[in-house]
Formats: sequence, C-alpha cells, structure tokens
Amino acid sequence: MVLRLENVEKSFRDSEGVVPVLRGVSFDLAAGQTLALRGESGSGKSTLLHIAGALEDADAGHVWVSGKDLTTLDDGARAAMRRTDIALVFQQFNLIPSLTVAQNIAFQAALSGPVDRAHVEQVSDALGLSRQMTKYPEALSGGQQQRVAIARAIAAKPKLMLADEPTGNLDEETANDVLDQMLKLVAQMGAALMVVTHSPAIAERMDRQLHLKSGRLT
Repeated sequence: MVLRLENVEKSFRDSEGVVPVLRGVSFDLAAGQTLALRGESGSGKSTLLHIAGALEDADAGHVWVSGKDLTTLDDGARAAMRRTDIALVFQQFNLIPSLTVAQNIAFQAALSGPVDRAHVEQVSDALGLSRQMTKYPEALSGGQQQRVAIARAIAAKPKLMLADEPTGNLDEETANDVLDQMLKLVAQMGAALMVVTHSPAIAERMDRQLHLKSGRLT
C-alpha cells in the first residue's frame, strides 16, 4: 500500500474547548489506485489531506506512506518524504512568482535529484502548457496557474499525489480535459491519487469514493 491510515484522530482547540476533527479514520490506498474524498465543509477533509501529506501530525493513530510510519518521523524526515514520495496540489497554487512556468514545474522534481526533462516536457504538453513555459505566474490566468501546479506535482514523479479541488478554478470543459490528462499521467507513473472534491462528477471518475461526516468515514 502507498498510503495507509489506521485509527487516525485529530482535534483542535478553540475558545469553547477541544473540537474533534477526525475520529478513528482508517483506509488504504494502493499504487495505481485513485480515491475521491468527499464531505461537507468542516468535515475534516483538508485536515486529513494535510496529515496524509506529512504537513500536520495526527493526535493518535498511524499513517504509513510507502511503508514509512509518518507518526514516527522527525520534521526533517517528513520534509524528505514530501520531496521524494508525496506531491500536493492546493487551491492556492503556491507558485513561485520569480520563476518561469518551466522553472516552477521543475522545482519540486529538482529537490529530489536530477530532473527528467523528457518527463517534464510530456507533462507540460499534456496539460496544455507548452506555449507558456517562458512566462511568469503573474502573466497567467487562474486556470493556467492551476495547470502549472498540477504539472509541478506530477513532474516530481511522486508515489502519492494529494489534490485539493484540483480543477476548482477551471470551467467545466477545461476541467474535464485537465482531469483526463491528470488521471492518464498519474496512471502512467503508477502513483496513488487522493482527490478532495465537492464535485460528484469528479468523484465518479475515481476508482473509489469515501465520505467524511463529522470526522468519521461513512
């Protein structure tokens, strides 16, 4: 299994006390498998994504990525996992404004070793970015920036790809095209993909669907 969660618990504290967010969440995700995670706002989807991506700690339980238990790793080892095994796509894009599209796409891949230029070119072409490679993020539309963020994640050849509403900034036709290409590229790598989405249409394209309600899988 590329990703395994076992009895994961997470709570936050606010002015009224402790607020449970995840309650005993367990599931597996295998190499080459795609999964849609759905649920209402505040159900814990983003928190679960951050825990699976080694960005947040669980309060209890275990999280394995590529056979390594994230709950036992220090900050340096978790950061190394995000360079070599895990790639994330956020709604905010997080592109580096001082780098061109080509440099942004290659950035994460370069952190883990030599960049596979042929792979970067294939990914860029598939996502319709070949004419944008010398531009800077500020010259791109929101939809184009979203494509760059997706390309950057795939270019790193992760074993686990985690995406939060990856086509949320695209119109329906463009979203379908980008989703087609993303699924094709992920399948070619043999990676596991988990997508947080509110869209039933996107969820139906995944191999499996899970639904979070009040921090529990239903």
